[in-house]
Amino acid sequence: MNKIMKRVGAVCISILMLFTLCIPCFADETQKTIRVGSFEDTFNYVDDHGVRRGYGYELMQALAGYTGWKFEYVKCDWLNCFDKLENGEIDIMGDIAYTDDRAKEMLFSEETMGEEKYVLYANLSDTDILSSDYKSLDGKRIGVLKGTEPEYMLTEWENKYGIHTEHVNVSGNEDVKKKLANNEIDCFVSLEESIWSERGISSVTTIGKSDIYFAINKERSDIKQELDYAMRQLDSDSPFFMADLYKKYFTLDYTQILTGVEKSWLEEHGGIRIGFLNNDPIVFSMDKKSGEIRGSLPEYVSYAKDCLGNHTLKFDIQAFDDYDKMIEALQNKEIDVIYYASRNSNVAEKKGYALSNTAWTYNLIAVTNKEDFNENDSYVVAVPKNKVALKQHIAYNYPHWKLVDCDSIEDGANMVVDGKVDCFIKGSSQVLKFDGNKNFKIISLTKTMEACFGVKDGQATLLSILNKTIKAMPSDMLTSAIAMYDSTAYKMTFYGFLKDHLAVVLILGFSIIIVILLLLRKARRAEASAKEANLAKTQFLHNVSHDIRTPMNAILGYSELMKNELKDNDLPKVLEHLNKLQKAGNILLSIINNVLDMARIESGHMELDENYVNIEDIRQRLFEMFEDEAKKKNIHVRYTFNVVINMSWPM
Repeated sequence: MNKIMKRVGAVCISILMLFTLCIPCFADETQKTIRVGSFEDTFNYVDDHGVRRGYGYELMQALAGYTGWKFEYVKCDWLNCFDKLENGEIDIMGDIAYTDDRAKEMLFSEETMGEEKYVLYANLSDTDILSSDYKSLDGKRIGVLKGTEPEYMLTEWENKYGIHTEHVNVSGNEDVKKKLANNEIDCFVSLEESIWSERGISSVTTIGKSDIYFAINKERSDIKQELDYAMRQLDSDSPFFMADLYKKYFTLDYTQILTGVEKSWLEEHGGIRIGFLNNDPIVFSMDKKSGEIRGSLPEYVSYAKDCLGNHTLKFDIQAFDDYDKMIEALQNKEIDVIYYASRNSNVAEKKGYALSNTAWTYNLIAVTNKEDFNENDSYVVAVPKNKVALKQHIAYNYPHWKLVDCDSIEDGANMVVDGKVDCFIKGSSQVLKFDGNKNFKIISLTKTMEACFGVKDGQATLLSILNKTIKAMPSDMLTSAIAMYDSTAYKMTFYGFLKDHLAVVLILGFSIIIVILLLLRKARRAEASAKEANLAKTQFLHNVSHDIRTPMNAILGYSELMKNELKDNDLPKVLEHLNKLQKAGNILLSIINNVLDMARIESGHMELDENYVNIEDIRQRLFEMFEDEAKKKNIHVRYTFNVVINMSWPM
């Protein structure tokens, strides 16, 4: 038995040693310095603020977490990078396409570092080049780095479409800008990146794409081994790391511009006419008192009219009481767009309209009183009758549900309580209104609603314009607007909140008083046990009691004023009192924190916060705290500043 155990132990030790030898040892005490060829382009560059960035740079930094490498960046360009790699002036460089000839002169990483797309760019607003007609490129001068993979792609693409152009050599982005300015080229080939759209240049089409690798000096197989290991580990730990990195550097939000064809369409057509249902306050509403227009549609129009770099859009909006009439107006070309439609391709096909890109998303909740709710089961569901797009979404994604109209969400809630339906559907921004109310349970639905613009079939130019406005919008702009207007549609006003919860505010204030009195009582008991410190602590408690009483008087005084003025509906004064009440509460909190600081001092854990303060802010808070008491006693409070500059302050 002992012999067997010894053999097993020996085998385990051998396996452990073999396993240890198979793992590259990268944690050397001496950190390895790797010389990286820096192209100063999208893959590895220093920005205007002196910060190094780039797809390749961030990828190398992530890999360094596994290899422990330290980097030295050696500037090079396409003309000398291969020479520097072969001569050993640099150890590694990125963004290199694999070829058999290159493989004879250098090593390549086992895994790709990504994929690069090559795009044909042109200023479509000032030229006769059309993205919809490649033949318009015949005879044009195309800038491209000759003798490289992008030129081979361009030639192959031209042969595919029977296009004949003149290739003009360009050595980089700066050379492209110069030749465009001097009218030496009409268009050019470059990587997919946002810098061109920021200059008013649009993409015509993608002509090709290729895998790219890290290229390594042929004598540095050690670097290749460590790099391959790190790339495998990164892919295992973060499978989407490179995909997210690609989005960051190559598919950023472009500055959207209109093509010449799109501008001509707008000039001939006039304003874009948008139809909407006027019974949905989250889309469009008007405040009866102020006349202020609200809703996600005004938010969109306000932003979209100036969001394109080379044209101001005009919009005309038209309200409809009936969904079918709005669709009929679209088909009769009385309006150009419907706002909004659910991403339901089946309905869009039947109604004869095409869907834009997603304008906003809408997270939905089911409100139910059932103990167990599974959205995959069959239910009778109440939906507000004015929410046509919502019904379309539910019918498309939950075909096993039976939909029942309700007049409002309150009506839907009552239908659930009465057992007429199993649940009703609302946006997630309404979750707080129903959470725990009437024993309701809130269930988040997994299928998010996507809202789009609807455009009559065949209106490709208009669809392109709308999609550009959507792409130009800040991320989730309309989604946030929808959530805001949806939550405020039924939100209690500030006046109503104070009226209903004033008792809670006062109880909270008195609770604070009781807690403070208990603390003081406990402190007084504690001081009796420490005879030597009795006098000091008595003085301390006297001061603290006096300090606490002042802001507490302010809190109670302004609470009383709020109570009186709520009866008169004088909301501006209530807001003013609430502001002062909050400031007095903050001062009270500061005093309590100072009391706690005394304990920290005694325990040796007190740390000084040496920071700058604004004396005027402190003065203002003190005046507002004492203002009410001063007025009661007919005391006029004033102040002066006396600034003394000490020139002998040590530097």
